[in-house]
Amino acid sequence: MPRLTEREQQEIIRYIEADKPLPDKYRFLLFEDKREVELVWNGKTNEVCNIVLPFQVIEQVDEPRAEKDTNFQKTLFDLDNRGRQLEGWTNKLIWGDNKLILSSLKNGPLREEIEAQGGIKLIYIDPPFDVGADFSMDIEIGDDTFTKKPNILEEIAYRDTWGKGADSFLAMIYERLGLMRDLLAEDGCIYVHCDWRVTGFLRMVMDEIFGKDKLIGEIIWKHQIMGGAHGRRLPKAHETILWFKKSDAFKINEESPEVRVPFSDYVRDTMQQDSEGRWFYTRRRMSRKATDAERESKAHTVTYVEDPEKGTLASDVWDDFPSYQPKPIDNTKYPTQKPNELLERVIGSGTGKGDLVADFFCGSGTTAAVAEKLGRKWIVADLGKFSIHTTRKRMIGVQRQLKAEGKGYRAFEILNLGKYERQHYIGINPNLREAEQNKQLEEKEAAFVDLILRAYRAEKTEGFPTFHGKKAGRMVSVGPINMPVTRLFVEEIILECRKKHISRVDILGFEFEMGLFPNVLDEARAKGIDIAPKYIPAEVFDKRAVEKNQVVFHDVAAIEVKPLFKKSSIAVQLTDFSVFYSQDSIASAEAALKDKSSKIVVEHGQIIKVSKDKDGIISRETLTQHWTDWIDYWAVDFNFESKREIVRVNNDDKGEWEEIWTGDYIFENEWQSFRTKKDRSLELTSVFHECRPGRRKLAVKVVDIFGNDTMTIVEVAI
Repeated sequence: MPRLTEREQQEIIRYIEADKPLPDKYRFLLFEDKREVELVWNGKTNEVCNIVLPFQVIEQVDEPRAEKDTNFQKTLFDLDNRGRQLEGWTNKLIWGDNKLILSSLKNGPLREEIEAQGGIKLIYIDPPFDVGADFSMDIEIGDDTFTKKPNILEEIAYRDTWGKGADSFLAMIYERLGLMRDLLAEDGCIYVHCDWRVTGFLRMVMDEIFGKDKLIGEIIWKHQIMGGAHGRRLPKAHETILWFKKSDAFKINEESPEVRVPFSDYVRDTMQQDSEGRWFYTRRRMSRKATDAERESKAHTVTYVEDPEKGTLASDVWDDFPSYQPKPIDNTKYPTQKPNELLERVIGSGTGKGDLVADFFCGSGTTAAVAEKLGRKWIVADLGKFSIHTTRKRMIGVQRQLKAEGKGYRAFEILNLGKYERQHYIGINPNLREAEQNKQLEEKEAAFVDLILRAYRAEKTEGFPTFHGKKAGRMVSVGPINMPVTRLFVEEIILECRKKHISRVDILGFEFEMGLFPNVLDEARAKGIDIAPKYIPAEVFDKRAVEKNQVVFHDVAAIEVKPLFKKSSIAVQLTDFSVFYSQDSIASAEAALKDKSSKIVVEHGQIIKVSKDKDGIISRETLTQHWTDWIDYWAVDFNFESKREIVRVNNDDKGEWEEIWTGDYIFENEWQSFRTKKDRSLELTSVFHECRPGRRKLAVKVVDIFGNDTMTIVEVAI
C-alpha cells in the first residue's frame, strides 16, 4: 500500500468523523485494484441478488385453440386427448421483476431444468435506455387513443431505473447483467441493444462483467432516419448492439441462413467454376502504394465458395433490413417493438435448432416469436402486465400460424413469482445496518398504511398481524407498495379471520397476482369469510384528492358466462363483463381543458372523451358503448382443477428441493378469442367440447384492454 502523507491521513480522518464517503482518489491510494479502467457511479456495489422465489404456473397454452367442435379421438403422438404436451421443455413467459426472476432462475430448482436443455445459449435484451420509457401505453378505443398511465409497480420500476439518471440506470443494469452472465451456458453469448444515450456506459459495464476479451463485436444496425434537431446534431439513423460471449467455447453458427447475406455484385460477376465444378471468385490483393503497372500485372487471389446460393457472413453493419417498424403483419404497436428480421439474425448467429434463448425485457415478445419460428426454446420475462398479455396473444398467433403450416411448436406457460419475503415490500436503504434497516422499514410501512387508510376513510386498528383498519363493519388489510398482493398474503388473512372469527374483509392492493381470483375468494367464502379485493388508485398520493374525499377504490372486474349443452358436449357463452377502473376524472379534465382541445378519461368503468370547443363549451362522449368494448381476450378451460399447480421449494431440514401443491390449479387454455390490430372482432361463444359424464368445473379467463386478467369458475353437470 502506498504511503499516505500526513495531510492525506488527516483528511481521511475528517471524512470518517463526518460520516462522509471518501473521494475516489483514496480508493486507489488505499486499496489495490488491478483494473486499468473502471466505470464508477454513486452506490456501485458488487453485491448480487441471491433470493430464490418459487415460480407459480398460472396458465398453460398447449394448442392455439380448437377451431371446431372437439372429441376424444383428436390426438397426436406427443399430445393427450386434451391437446396437452406430454413431455419435453415447455416455453416460459414470466411476469415480475427481472432481478428476482434472474436470481430465482440462477439459484432455484428451475436451473436444473435449464441445464438439462444445455443451458441458455443466447440472451438478447433491449433494456429501457430511453429516460422517457415509463410504462405508459396507448390503447386504441375506436378511432381515438387513450394513454394508460403506469401502475404503481411500474412507476417504482421506472423510478428505480431513472430516478437518479445514469447512476440508477447503471445500478439497475449492472446487477442484472451479472446474473445473466452466470445463467449463460459456457458456449453462450449475449446481445445488448442500446443507443447513443447509454452505449458508452454499457460497453464499459460489459467489459467489466464479461471481460474485454469476450467482446465478439459491436453491431451497428442502420435503419431509416428517425429525425433529429437539424443544426444541433445529425439525424439519428442507427442503434448499437453489443455482442459478448461467456467464454472462448462460443462459436458463431456460420451455417445459419439468418446470419448470411448475398454476395456483392462484384463477387457474383467474377464467380465461376473450375474443372472439378468448385465455385470460386477472384480478387486482387494489393497495397495502396502499388503503381498502376503493378496493379495490372499482379496475380489475382482465388477464393473458393462452397455454395454461391448460401451467400457470405453478414458484417457488423446490418443495413439490409432498414425499417425500424415491424412489418404490418407482425406489428403489435408496442412502443419498443423491433422488426423480426433483426432478431432472426441475432438468434440465428448464436444458436442452433433446439437451443434455449432468453429475453428479460421482452416487451411485445419479438424474441419469443422469432425463437419459436426458428425452432428454438425460450424463456422471456417482463414487469409490465400489458407486455405479458401482448406476448401471450402474439405467441398464440405464432402457434396458429405454425399449426396451419403443418409445422411443430411447443407449449408455453405463464408464470408468476410466488412467495415474496417481507423485505421486498418497500424499498429500504441497503447501506444501513440491519437494525437501522428494520427501523426504516417499519417507519415506511407505517406511513404507507396510514396514507392508504386515510384515503380509504378507514379507522386505524392495532394488534392484528394482517389487518390495518376497519370501515363500516369490515376489517381492512393493505397490500404491499411495490409488489402484487399474492396468494400467501390472502391465505394469511384467511387464517387470522378463522382464528378471530372475522367474517368480512376488504383487501386493498395496487396490483394483484395474476390468476389469484376467484379461487382464493371461493376458498374464503366456503369458510364463511367474505373478502372484497379493491384496487388502490394512484390518486392516494395526491394530498388534495385525499383531503376532498375524491379517491375511489374500485372493485376487480366481474364476469358472467352461460354454459351451453349439446348431448355430451359443452360450450361457453360470455354474457357480461363489468369493469370499475378509473384514471383521472371528468371534473378535473373539464377544469384543465383549454379551448379546442380534448382529453380521454376513465371514470367508474366508462371511457369518456371530454372536449371543449372554440367557444369554451364542454361536451362528453362515451367511447365504451358496450361491455364487450372492454374485452381484449378471453379463454376457456373446459376441465379446470384437473391439473394442480405444483411449486418446488427448498426444504431446510432435508437440504433439498421438494414439490408441494399450492392449493390452486393451472388454467389450461383450450380455446380463446382475442382482438388483434388487424382484426378487432371478438367471438362471444366457444366451440362445443366433448366431455365425459359427471360434474366438472369450467374456468373462463378475461383480459381487458389494459392487460388486467379476471377469472370465473362455473360448476356444471354433463
